[in-house]
Order: sequence, then C-alpha cells, then structure tokens
Amino acid sequence: MLIYKILRADEWSDLRAKGETPGAPIDVTDGFIHFSTAEQARETAAKHFAGVDGLMLAELDTDRMGDALKWEVSRGGALFPHYYGPLTLAHVTWCQPLPLGPEGHVFPETLA
Repeated sequence: MLIYKILRADEWSDLRAKGETPGAPIDVTDGFIHFSTAEQARETAAKHFAGVDGLMLAELDTDRMGDALKWEVSRGGALFPHYYGPLTLAHVTWCQPLPLGPEGHVFPETLA
C-alpha cells in the first residue's frame, strides 16, 4: 500500500543528506512519524499546512516499513498510518513539490 508524508523543503533536504530522519518536530514530540493515505492527504495539508509554501510530498511503500508501521485511530475516528522509527530514504518511492495554489495545495492528478 502507498502512504504519503508532507515535508517542508528543509526536512526533505535533511532526509536526503542524512538518509534518515526522526521526522518533523510534531513527529518527534508525538514519538512517531505521521503519515496519511491518499484519501487523507488533502485534509492533512489543509489542516496542518494551510498557506505554507515550499512543501514536498513523499510517497512511501508500506511493504518497505515492517512492523514499526501501525494503523491507529486519529482525526475523525479514522485509521492513520504512524511509523515508530526513523523515516529513511529506502521507504520513499518518490518525492515531488507540493505547490501552493490559490485554493490550497495542488496534489498530483494520480493521487486519488
């Protein structure tokens, strides 16, 4: 299954440079890395990144993540993917800019 992580440009640069990251400050505080499914990603962007430009959208393959990936109840009672470990480049299948348009972030057309 494919899941998604919205990263600030500096977080993506740091991941690329070091090969792994404990995540964004909220991830470090919560003790796990927050991800979204394709269906949840737009709402995540609107709720947590409204008006923020310079973001990156990373796609990750859950088959590469092992038992450290847990599905837990979060926003609205929905199950969200949470990863209890460092995010590594090996998890990422692709990463691309997530531009900010006049009505919010513009997601790739291939994202459901």
